[in-house]
Amino acid sequence: MAWNLIFWFISFCFNIALLVLNFYQLLVLTDLEADYLNIYDSSSRINKLVLPEFLVQGVFCSLFLFTGHWFMFLITVPVTCYHINLFLKREHLIDVTEVFRALKREKYFRLAKLIFYLLLFLIVIFRIIMVAEMKSVFDSAPEDIDIRSSVLEY
Repeated sequence: MAWNLIFWFISFCFNIALLVLNFYQLLVLTDLEADYLNIYDSSSRINKLVLPEFLVQGVFCSLFLFTGHWFMFLITVPVTCYHINLFLKREHLIDVTEVFRALKREKYFRLAKLIFYLLLFLIVIFRIIMVAEMKSVFDSAPEDIDIRSSVLEY
């Protein structure tokens, strides 16, 4: 039971890392659109974070595969396949010369991934709470679980 809690905590850390990486990329694209950053700075900032995001997503997906959490694996596979497809077609980096042509599309894709990571975040938080409560219920003594005493107190 404790290993399950540790697993979900590790998943929580991976999910936070993906949220931060994706939110920062979206923020840089928004700053570029508002003309707060120049093209070279924004593309270099985003391109530095693309491969780490792909690696963290791949490890996150394979973590669910190797631990037998099939539902979470099936949820994370489409984004991982999307990342692999971008990498194989060599479209994962932002080109400085065509950044304004693809700006709106890149923002939408990153916003969709951010929403996806937020939904995963809610699922992981729910699972952590569920596992932690189950652990505390099973670790407590039988007299602590008496429902009648808790109902009669109120």
